[in-house]
Amino acid sequence: MEKCREKREWGEKVSRLGGMVRIEKVLTDKVAPGWKEKKVQGEEKARGEGKASGEKRSQGKERVSKGGGRGFRRGRGEGQDREEQLSKDQGKGRVDKERVEELGWVEEHGRNKAGKQREEQTPGEKKGRGQGKGRGVGKVWAQDPEKGEARYRTRYQGSSHVARCPAMYPAGPAWPKLRVLRAMWALLAVLLAPGRLWAKEDIQECIWHVVLIKFEAVGEEGRSDRFFDLEPLETLDSVFSLLVDAPTDQNEKYLGFPYYLKINYSCGGESSEAQVRKGHLTGLKPLVLVTFQSPVNFHRWKIEQLQIQMEGAPFRSKERCNAEEVCAMSWYTPMPIKNGSVVMYVDVSSNGLGPFIQNKRFHVNINGFLQKQQDNTLQFTVGNEIFNLIPRYFINVPSRPLWHTVGQTPVLILGGIPDEKSVLLTDTSFTDFFLVELNIDSCWVGSFYCPQASFTATIYDAIATESTLFIRQNQLVYYFTGTYVTLHESNQGSGSWVRVLANECIKKLCPVYAHSNGSEYVMALTTGKREGYVHFGTITDGRVSFELLPRQRSVCEGLQGFESSEPQEVLPCSPPVVVGNYLAILYTIPEFIPDARGLEFLMLLGTESHTTFLMVPKGMFYNQYSNLLYIWGNFLLQSYNYENFIYLADFPKEQSIKYLVNSFRGDMAIVTETEEIWYLLEGSYRMYKLFPSRGWEVHINLQVMHQSSVYTPNETMVTLFYEDTKLYQLVYLMKNQQGQLVKRHVPVEQLLMYQQLSNHYFFERQGSHLTLSFTNFCPFSVMRLRDLPNPQVYSRQERYQARPPRVVEPSGFHSENSLAVYQGLVYYLLCLHSEYHKVDAWRGPGLVRGGPYADPVHDSTWRWSNKKQDQDYYFYLASNSQSPGNVYIDMASYEKIYDLKADYELPERIFLDKGTSYVFSVFLSVGGQSLEFTPERVLTSEELKSTVDLGVVLADPGCIEAVVRQKFLINRNSVLFRVTLSDKRSCFDQGLSGHHLLETSMLLKVAGAVGHCFQNTHQGPRMQGNLMVPVLIGCPPGKRLAFDITYTLQYNRLQNKHYFDCVRVDPEMPCFLFRDVFYPFFLIQDLVTGDSGSFQGSYVLKVVGGGPTLDTIREYSEEEIYRFNSPLDKTHSLIWTTKNTTTTKDSAFNIMSHQSLGIEWLCLENSPCYDTIPHTIFAPEFFFKVLVSNRGVDKSTYCDYQLIFLLHIHGLPLSAKRAFFILMVSSSVFIGLVTLYIIFCLLLPVMVKAWNSLRWKINNIIMSESYYTYTSPSRNCSGTSETRSTVSSRVGSSDSSKVAEANQRAPEQTWKKKPLVT
Repeated sequence: MEKCREKREWGEKVSRLGGMVRIEKVLTDKVAPGWKEKKVQGEEKARGEGKASGEKRSQGKERVSKGGGRGFRRGRGEGQDREEQLSKDQGKGRVDKERVEELGWVEEHGRNKAGKQREEQTPGEKKGRGQGKGRGVGKVWAQDPEKGEARYRTRYQGSSHVARCPAMYPAGPAWPKLRVLRAMWALLAVLLAPGRLWAKEDIQECIWHVVLIKFEAVGEEGRSDRFFDLEPLETLDSVFSLLVDAPTDQNEKYLGFPYYLKINYSCGGESSEAQVRKGHLTGLKPLVLVTFQSPVNFHRWKIEQLQIQMEGAPFRSKERCNAEEVCAMSWYTPMPIKNGSVVMYVDVSSNGLGPFIQNKRFHVNINGFLQKQQDNTLQFTVGNEIFNLIPRYFINVPSRPLWHTVGQTPVLILGGIPDEKSVLLTDTSFTDFFLVELNIDSCWVGSFYCPQASFTATIYDAIATESTLFIRQNQLVYYFTGTYVTLHESNQGSGSWVRVLANECIKKLCPVYAHSNGSEYVMALTTGKREGYVHFGTITDGRVSFELLPRQRSVCEGLQGFESSEPQEVLPCSPPVVVGNYLAILYTIPEFIPDARGLEFLMLLGTESHTTFLMVPKGMFYNQYSNLLYIWGNFLLQSYNYENFIYLADFPKEQSIKYLVNSFRGDMAIVTETEEIWYLLEGSYRMYKLFPSRGWEVHINLQVMHQSSVYTPNETMVTLFYEDTKLYQLVYLMKNQQGQLVKRHVPVEQLLMYQQLSNHYFFERQGSHLTLSFTNFCPFSVMRLRDLPNPQVYSRQERYQARPPRVVEPSGFHSENSLAVYQGLVYYLLCLHSEYHKVDAWRGPGLVRGGPYADPVHDSTWRWSNKKQDQDYYFYLASNSQSPGNVYIDMASYEKIYDLKADYELPERIFLDKGTSYVFSVFLSVGGQSLEFTPERVLTSEELKSTVDLGVVLADPGCIEAVVRQKFLINRNSVLFRVTLSDKRSCFDQGLSGHHLLETSMLLKVAGAVGHCFQNTHQGPRMQGNLMVPVLIGCPPGKRLAFDITYTLQYNRLQNKHYFDCVRVDPEMPCFLFRDVFYPFFLIQDLVTGDSGSFQGSYVLKVVGGGPTLDTIREYSEEEIYRFNSPLDKTHSLIWTTKNTTTTKDSAFNIMSHQSLGIEWLCLENSPCYDTIPHTIFAPEFFFKVLVSNRGVDKSTYCDYQLIFLLHIHGLPLSAKRAFFILMVSSSVFIGLVTLYIIFCLLLPVMVKAWNSLRWKINNIIMSESYYTYTSPSRNCSGTSETRSTVSSRVGSSDSSKVAEANQRAPEQTWKKKPLVT
């Protein structure tokens, strides 16, 4: 490579006139003042990603192309030979001079009629044999003004086309001067685009619109509500009471959500109402997928990845309409709410009918910083809303970072408004936003220990977490906790801003982007008397606490004796790797910036040379997935192990980094102090300038042609951030003296493609004219992922499906009642899901649904699905328009989906259990668009191997491993790579499901593809060849251990030859007989995939509680648990024993498995179940609370399964004393009863005779007395002296007196006749 010592550059101007070409040399100055040129000093800069297949770049060496026999010598730098020899052939290959308006110099060579090629060699080029007969081929050396390098590329078929545009000035977002030439280049970029891009013109561009409305506002136009009300509605009973002949439970109380999602769409050039009607009539139905973000505090809420897919229900607007059927309409779905989740993603897609509408994602988050006033208006609790965006708030104000806990923050906050205590606040990721003036005291406390040079009201630092906002004003720090009932289960939000660290002087607030251990974190850097300390803040359920770190000595004290330039500035604004009691020096930053000598990167070993530029460190950034640590300032260092650092030389040392933004999926953007935007793909070492750049110029020109409203000549970037792996800008636009704050997408792939194609192009002669062509440096033409397994096993994504009930109305429009039914059914479906996930409680005499006892069907909806047996009857009613409430509920529309298929993409994240693997294939084809081979040629295995290669980068190679096997498909010019990602069983102990997972990542990288390979899709270009997937090692969410009661009953009946249940049968808690051997079995239930299999691992079984009844169950202490379950117990307290001899390491407990010999119940004399007093005539019963755990004894999984369930045992034996006592009492009672019976039988005749005699005597006495009373002469019946009772008694006894008198006369007559007989 030659060195260039000239101060001026040679350029050339080329134009086309009548098919003749004239080339003339012109002397030009530097290309543009905005582009900085770099001189290459003796060494070539290695471009690992940019080199084509078979290329070898080295200093002073010749590279010969294999394509078509063309070869050339490659050189880079400013010193390229500016002279060229023109062919003087007068045949078809003849070339004349002509003007060309573009930098670089053109070399032409062709063939004469005889096919003999004429060559003219220069010092910078060696020409080989051409391919075309009678045709000239022109090649252009194109210079890169950013690098000061000349690049040369050859043409190949299928290359994409784009033109190079002039540079953009780097001093902020100034609007470029539109010149005719630049516009023509932009137009040429569109005209030369691939043919498949032109197909998009036939598709009308339509977009979805989604707004949130209250339950009672359905059908109202122009209505939009904020998401803050979380109380469920209890007004659906009147609607569900009408559904008698429907698959609903009349005894169930149905609730509803307080919000609906209102959905419609619009297309360019036509009104929204007409488009929506057209879509409805053509069968369009929006499909809504709501994804609930898992909470931070997994100790309170269960970790799960839950989704619910719904279908929009058409509803006519309530506005006045003159049409017969409908004027305006929209689709509605319930907006579900889930406990523990405050961040929701709403993905809207089409069902495939009607117009083509691209999928769109919306952020619908709960705003816990709003409250309703007495007049039903909403007001912010953190301050007062300002409705006027003054231009001075944004114009000429530097951009600032947007800090928050990634993926967990419902409300984002951005400060930096000059001289105002105001912030930008949004709950939709800046789709809309509010300017809020904060209610803080704004006091300024200056002292000797905390010097303050000036006072300002500006909010410098603002950090948002899941439920708490942090701000810094001057040296003061405040926080405010929102009201989130779904998170905290109580209204414990802050009433006002709370000042913390009141006695500290804080110079900087720093975020911690990732949460861990159920908490979130922030850091406050100190100055003044505590310089070198960090206040580490922990936020758990809205409660904030700070801890001073390091605990022993400050950073400044620890750095004494070490040479460092401004060490106090190198404090992390990222999550610390380890928080402990010690301070360790990991790396000493060099004093001066290293001299890379033209290389892209430089490994810092201490032996390299340095420049005279001082290294000014300003911050650090750490990616917990890739384990990459970045140190940045006017340089950028990266390290994988915190000890060995790599210097990235592409970043200019004249610039200084202001902040970094990371997508945590392999992309990183950098903002400098001069508002330049740079881009870095993790795993590579080349950095790309996005703004200002020639790619940005092309993009701007195209946007002007499309009359875009989000690009204006006068604009200011407010912040830069990633959202769903896409880069976005928040920009303040000034147009027609009106200011506007907009969120716009930064098309990184488009900009990189524009830059690549504008730097590498050449002219090819076709007939009598030249054709502009571009070079594609992508080593492959097609990249596909194949053989992908079902994603739910690895992504742990649970999904439910809930379609709206069908309405009987012929038009298909829903009513308010049918939408209310939809609300209730979705709410009930999520309730079933929640109840099925509960595994740690019982309710009354039975267990809750989905409790520790495994259901007969492993599905959360199986109890509701039992009503499917009558679905034919319900369908019959609906077919005859007899459905109650004009609503037909199809039970098949409410189910859990277990068989999601892969969508030709890697999952969002991969969970790996112990020893599990994820296997897939990568298909790469080099046919059609390869660099140096024609499509007709079949490549050999060696050529394929040298052309494409796949690498796998693992962040933790000691924990996971990747095996790549390649298979050459020679007949297709393709290579199939089989990738197996496996866990190595070495980096994780055991943990609860979804808890304390080890975060790492896998990076797939095709050699030479970074920044060069793009795939054109209907959503724009997409980068290929670089795939990063987070990998989480540990116990995956959604797995649990359950008691297999069904198989346990069957096996126990088989082994014991009988089974006796309790007298009072409980179908959800069967009984087991005490004297039978008990064989327990357990299931591993996968709540995500629906799989349920026998637990084959080892476990420890303990009785941790119990009681004779459900109401008297108590928990046992640790000492009691040991005595009741340990085989080492000597106190005669064992409850059970087993014949297994396997025990834990300390022999304290028995280790069980599915092959164990069973459990024998003992209930020894000191155990709680000994001598249980029976409460009925039946045998005693006892309820054991049993704990089953595999922790420390099972080596087959990372999951720490813990199951607590109740076991009902009946037929317990009595103690000997109590049994003897009961025997004695029973015998005594029996003997006494027998004795009484004998006595009764012997004395009965005597007693009967005595009784009869006694009764006869009594009767005689009564009759005698009555006779004498009746015959007495002195008897008078004075009525006046008798009482009313006497009269009644006499009247009542008149008959008996007559009988007695007759009986008296009879003995007298007998006595008188007696002498006659004698």
